[in-house]
Amino acid sequence: MELILFNTALGMMGLAEEDGAVIRLYLPGSPAPRIMTHETPLLAEGRRQLEEYLSGSRTGFELPLKPQGTEFQQTVWKALQTIPYGEVRTYGEIASLIGRPKASRAVGMANHNNPIPILIPCHRVAGANKTLTGYGGGLAMKRRLLEIEHAPFLDQLAEEEAVNGN
Repeated sequence: MELILFNTALGMMGLAEEDGAVIRLYLPGSPAPRIMTHETPLLAEGRRQLEEYLSGSRTGFELPLKPQGTEFQQTVWKALQTIPYGEVRTYGEIASLIGRPKASRAVGMANHNNPIPILIPCHRVAGANKTLTGYGGGLAMKRRLLEIEHAPFLDQLAEEEAVNGN
C-alpha cells in the first residue's frame, strides 16, 4: 500500500493506493496508518482532483477505485457513484435502486463503511425525512461538501429548519 497525507481546505487527508487503484481516503480527524508516505503518480493525481473538487472547479473524479468490502457493500457503493453532482438521494431510494427496497438500514451501514468517501459520494445520501444524517467526517463536513456542490437540497433543508424553528 502506498499512502500520501496532504492538507486541504477541510483539513489533513490521506489517500491510499494498492495495485494501481485508490483503496482509501482518510478524512480529517480519522486515524491514518503510520507508514512511510510515498507519492505515486496516481496519488498525486488523486490529490489534484480532490483539491479541484474542494475548490469547486471539479464535479467528478476520473480515478481507478477499488474499495474493499462485501458484495452488498460493493453494490451500494456502485449505486452511490450514480448520484449526480449536487443531488441527494435517501437511503430508501438507494435500496430501491439496487433492488432491495427494504434494505435502507443495510444501505446506511454500507454508507458508513465506505472506505473512499467523497470519491464514492456517500455525502449525497440523506435520511428518509430528507435531513442530514450521519457522516464519517461529521455532519458539518457533509454539509460543507453539499455546499461545494451547490446542492438544492440544502435550500430545502434550510426552509424546513426555519419553519420548524431549528
